[in-house]
Amino acid sequence: MADELVHYAVSAGVATITLDSPHNRNALSAQLRRELRDHLTAAEHDDAARVVVLDHTGPVFCAGMDLKEAGGAARSDQGVNEFPAILQQIWNSPKPVLARLAGPARAGGVGLVAAADIAVAAEDATFAFTEVRIGVVPAVISVTVLPRLLPRAAHELFLTGEKFDAHRAVRIGLLNSAVPAAALAAEVKRYTDMLTLGGPNALAATKQMLRRERPATLAEDFAAMTELSAGFFASPEGQEGILAFAQKRTPNWVP
Repeated sequence: MADELVHYAVSAGVATITLDSPHNRNALSAQLRRELRDHLTAAEHDDAARVVVLDHTGPVFCAGMDLKEAGGAARSDQGVNEFPAILQQIWNSPKPVLARLAGPARAGGVGLVAAADIAVAAEDATFAFTEVRIGVVPAVISVTVLPRLLPRAAHELFLTGEKFDAHRAVRIGLLNSAVPAAALAAEVKRYTDMLTLGGPNALAATKQMLRRERPATLAEDFAAMTELSAGFFASPEGQEGILAFAQKRTPNWVP
């Protein structure tokens, strides 16, 4: 659709969701939020999609909440009220989500990056938690950002709003990789090629495992993880993987 702000396409097992609202730096407007949620849901239920890439058009990945819509809105009408659902969709997606940044991310845009399982950026991309500089709090995004960031860096960057580059974003845990702009497409493909090699059920279960709350004792943790592991060894997907390994062929789930 010509007036669509978020696009969805699938190729070779990779679903690409593209933010396409460059006129406002891909700000999280009501329309963009709605379409992003719809496409994330579509990817979750699309059997042809094994991996999700969150991409963008224009020079900016995402500038955060749409401040034009936020101005003058009552507390109950603020768009930020809808944002947790989007972050949870990305965080809890049974399919790996990779954020691809060819340009800057600010505020809520950084929340999207942190919610993704893997994040790759051009090395000239920049980041900032600009909320305090306009008198608001980076509260919602802290839920996905704080598990990623080194604590000292989180305190510094949340409180100062200082801009930082992609290489520092890698050092503090926000990004997995920062590469020259010309190498960004190849770096994204390197990750998606690896991700599509994983069994879809195993990938979903591994994501859940990584997000789980740890039991009180080591024995309880081992018991739960042993049950999970044994179940997957015996599962149809696990047995297919074992057989494919023995036969020196690719498993039947590889696109």
